[in-house]
Amino acid sequence: MITEKKSPYRLVTDEQLAALRAREDALFQKRTTKSKRTFNRAQEMLLNGVPMPWMGDWGTSHPIFVSEAKGNRVTDIDGNQYVDFCLGDTGAMFGHSPEATIKAVSKQVRRGITTMMPTEDALRIGQELGRRFGLPLWQVAMTATEANRYVIRICRTLTGRPKVLSMNESYHGSLDETLPHIGPDGRLELRSNYDMNPGLPKDALSRVVEFNDLEALERELAHKDCACVLAEPVMTNCGMVLPAPRYHEKLRELCTKYGAYLVLDETHTFSNGYGGYTKAYGLEPDFITLGKSIAGGIPVAVYGFTKEVAERINASFGRKGVSDPMGIGGTLSANTFAIAAMRATLTKVATEEAFEKMFAGQKRLSDGLDAILQKYNIPWSVTRSGARCELQFIPTLPKNGSEAKNHFDWDLMYYTHLFLANRGLLITPFHNMMLIPPVATEADIDILIWGWDDCLAEIAGLGGGN
Repeated sequence: MITEKKSPYRLVTDEQLAALRAREDALFQKRTTKSKRTFNRAQEMLLNGVPMPWMGDWGTSHPIFVSEAKGNRVTDIDGNQYVDFCLGDTGAMFGHSPEATIKAVSKQVRRGITTMMPTEDALRIGQELGRRFGLPLWQVAMTATEANRYVIRICRTLTGRPKVLSMNESYHGSLDETLPHIGPDGRLELRSNYDMNPGLPKDALSRVVEFNDLEALERELAHKDCACVLAEPVMTNCGMVLPAPRYHEKLRELCTKYGAYLVLDETHTFSNGYGGYTKAYGLEPDFITLGKSIAGGIPVAVYGFTKEVAERINASFGRKGVSDPMGIGGTLSANTFAIAAMRATLTKVATEEAFEKMFAGQKRLSDGLDAILQKYNIPWSVTRSGARCELQFIPTLPKNGSEAKNHFDWDLMYYTHLFLANRGLLITPFHNMMLIPPVATEADIDILIWGWDDCLAEIAGLGGGN
């Protein structure tokens, strides 16, 4: 949710920031004239000039229209090249168009794209995912949003409960159940000036608590009307928020105590390791959902679950051949093209060696950002997790979604993104999150550090810093 809030640690006045942004916007428009013309033409046939709303939310006066993306480089239609640390908001986490994925899909596209029948590749991905994440049984969807939706349906069917509990300011795709927020009174916000789905019976479908708040979690689960808790191991969509010590252990205990399934959305936190955050930290979910990066950016997602869940599905509803009794799946789900891409990406791209490079890159970047903050005496902080980090406009790391969101400063954030884009650097548009792919070199990372140094030196100078 975009707000007019300003971080108390902004360092610059509104007037100073407006002048800086005007300067950068003039430079941006000069560098991207073809993108601007294309955007203006697109208004005639695309809502707000883009085929999907978030493509217009980069904080620039018009979107950058892309000509090519390869590895960690993006080239726009004006011929500008960018070093990419956004990577399609994780969809291209291992770099754009990995060679192994290209080879696999090029071969498969000549052998068939979709048949609504399984291939032997499906067995290979099931084995691979089970080995990585520790859950034995898997199903395939088109997107992580869809995977989350199917898991919620399964949980509701098995428990007979209507509600889903999620964390305040989290995001699990365009799910009605996880869009609501906590209001100013500390309760589920039923109506607000910014309601993403005003027709939703929020109090009938949702419960929301702050991440890391175990007391609130137990209070809400004690109603025994939640089919599941849906959470990211690390919050990554509202300024990164790390779990408190033993938080996940207690989360597991409370779900078991009150009969709610525990669903971990590893779509972003797959960047924490070969088997995601789950394997890295020994978590024990009932379900895992995962999407975006597992097929090199080709749309596909998966959800895994325990044998106990599978047995309950079959015991409760019987087996009708091998068909699904809950209306789950679409005709294009698990198509041969996406399955082939996923197998190649998981086995040849998302390797343990790749993750080692990504972690080393994150450390180099985070250390560099911390050094900049110290050099200019800037009271901000850097959150680190796996292959990604985030520069946050707050001196200490946020403990929950509300604290992170209260220190979002959209005008300042959009300015910094614009500054970096004008210098050939892309980071995640909706906040200051940066992701390191295995193809990024130390020189690439240093370029981003230098870009931030130039940007923050100016801000600190205007604000009276060192």
